[in-house]
Amino acid sequence: MDESTSTAQPVRINSEPAQLQALQPLIEAVGELVGDVPALLEIAKDIGRTAPHPGEGSTGKLWEVLASVTAVDVAAGRVLEPHLDAVHILAQAGQPEPEGAWGVFAAEGPGMRLEAARDQSGNNVLNGAKPWCSLASQLDGAVITAHLPGGQGRAAFAVNLQQPGVTCETPEWTSRGLREIPSGTVHFEQVPATLLQGPGWYHERPGFAWGGIGVAACWLGGAVGLARDFAQSLTDAADKGREPDQLALAHLGEIDRLIASAAALLARTAERIDAILTGAGPSAWSEAQRARGTVAAAVERIQALVSQNRGPGPLAFDEWYGKQMADLSLYVRQHHAMRDDAQLGSLALKGDRAW
Repeated sequence: MDESTSTAQPVRINSEPAQLQALQPLIEAVGELVGDVPALLEIAKDIGRTAPHPGEGSTGKLWEVLASVTAVDVAAGRVLEPHLDAVHILAQAGQPEPEGAWGVFAAEGPGMRLEAARDQSGNNVLNGAKPWCSLASQLDGAVITAHLPGGQGRAAFAVNLQQPGVTCETPEWTSRGLREIPSGTVHFEQVPATLLQGPGWYHERPGFAWGGIGVAACWLGGAVGLARDFAQSLTDAADKGREPDQLALAHLGEIDRLIASAAALLARTAERIDAILTGAGPSAWSEAQRARGTVAAAVERIQALVSQNRGPGPLAFDEWYGKQMADLSLYVRQHHAMRDDAQLGSLALKGDRAW
């Protein structure tokens, strides 16, 4: 089977089919560059100059870009998404468009702490360590959260990763998934940084929730790629005289329902985001948790159905399929399952619900 034809198609969220064709050259280029991270970063930089910003009228189109790229290769979507997120965060903070390829490092880890302070000249500097910094050694800069002095909380900073004082660890990445995108610890020693906004802004802005839904669009795209590959496998088998049985057809029908439902929710959420350009806090985050949870559940179910139907053969001998499965399994674990549902349940109990 030729995955370049079965999966390299745009993923629709709310555009008309004719509009989606503008994405075809992009996803074909991505298909030719699978595994070439420097080249994918160049593509990310190009897309970042023209991609819509969330909440400015074309949020659905932004998510279509992310989903369409990830349908071809999950790792390519994992390269693209954080760069676009960084571009959007900087724009929300009133900063100019960044030069080069950027990431977003906001994770915390036990025994690690990144602290912001003032040097003798009164400039912001960072000291400490930050975990889960994907592709840090290959990026030009990043939006990074750090703890402010005096217990003020965390704030977001823009940091040039190519300056002295930045040391990127090479992690012992044992996972089959996302092998070309290891996420290690970065150490900072008196590294100059530009404060974007005050304490709490990074997590309280609506864009934080919107960026989280962009990740969910990537998850959905990865599942769409697997679903298309599954459908193509059934067609190929039928061409050779082996018609799909009722179980295979029922599972394909369920996959169709899951994708349609998840895409419809993303489309509706994108419309709500574009219609309400102000407001932050629980409402924005509850929208994100609904979308992320719904998409994550759909993705995991699609993976299970495809894997059960296709059996061990493709996992053992089909490079694209095995890579897509492993990459997506790791990527979707950014969703915290029942812990995220517990957050959503807490918001629902306080009245932040539509039912």
